[in-house]
Amino acid sequence: MDDQELYDVVVNDEEQYSIWWADREPPAGWRAEGTRGDRDTCLARIAEVWTDMRPAGLRRRMAAGEPR
Repeated sequence: MDDQELYDVVVNDEEQYSIWWADREPPAGWRAEGTRGDRDTCLARIAEVWTDMRPAGLRRRMAAGEPR
């Protein structure tokens, strides 16, 4: 692994997070969240903000009392 590699934290419409190479456009359906850094920095940010792994649509349905 190249320790000099830069990554962006990316997020999709379901509020799922990942990392993506900073020198590439995010894949379709994903957008940069605003954090850029080495792998460890980006993974730490994801651990900080992505505390509920359920997709956003499922969280909304459950909050509304709808079946999964």
